[in-house]
Amino acid sequence: MKKILIALFALTSVVNAQTVKLKGSDTVLPLAQKEAEQFNKSGKGKVSVTGGGSGVGIASLIDGTTDIASSSRKIKMDEKLKMQDAGKKYKEVIISKDALSIIVNPSNPVQQLTREQIEGIFTGKITNWKEVGGSDMKIVVYSRETSSGTYEFFKEFVMNRKNYATSVLNMPATGAIVQSVGQTKGAIGYIGMAYDNASVRQLKVSYDKGKTYIMPSLANAKNKTYPIIRPLFLYYNMKDEAKIKPFIDYCLSAAGQQIVEKTGYVPLD
Repeated sequence: MKKILIALFALTSVVNAQTVKLKGSDTVLPLAQKEAEQFNKSGKGKVSVTGGGSGVGIASLIDGTTDIASSSRKIKMDEKLKMQDAGKKYKEVIISKDALSIIVNPSNPVQQLTREQIEGIFTGKITNWKEVGGSDMKIVVYSRETSSGTYEFFKEFVMNRKNYATSVLNMPATGAIVQSVGQTKGAIGYIGMAYDNASVRQLKVSYDKGKTYIMPSLANAKNKTYPIIRPLFLYYNMKDEAKIKPFIDYCLSAAGQQIVEKTGYVPLD
């Protein structure tokens, strides 16, 4: 009986040692869930996945409540310093890329916008769709909340580091933006391409002042003609590398990169 109990304890310890917590980016969430689902079936370990935002994930890595932080932006300087103060050395891994889509309500006749027009809408300089060739209708702007990596990326690479208008409605999750834009005729928002569905419509975007407009698609992201693309990151504490690396290796493997594409993200080159 004693031998059986010892064996069960040893087995439980192994299972617990292989259980890895992943927390963070709402953008990465669907991909991380699919990767974890398949990895867990392999018997090489167990990964549990939750969202909350890139900032929340990195904060959780700093305070030790998660093993892996997923992020749709690079770690910030103040976060690096907090890691250093906590005596933690971290590793950064890019697991895929993501195309960011500008979405509107399907009833909106506008099909395309320049980067400058998008900036104008999100900074509050453009407030009516007629200003960009649409109907005489107020623009309702939806954004992610400030803890979101997508919020940070959009501000830097689409809005040219300009501030969001105070009228912008900040949403706690990407799914909430999709739902709100789908239900509001004059709405506009931005999402990771993997979240696109029939309740909203993606716009073509121009980064050359209206000379060419490109639709967000996997093909256009892979051939690098679509301009709004970013890497997606995983961060982890290097002292935990032994238990985390099997999952990281799986995400980077051919099987893991197939999941990236199937889930609506852009595989690594």
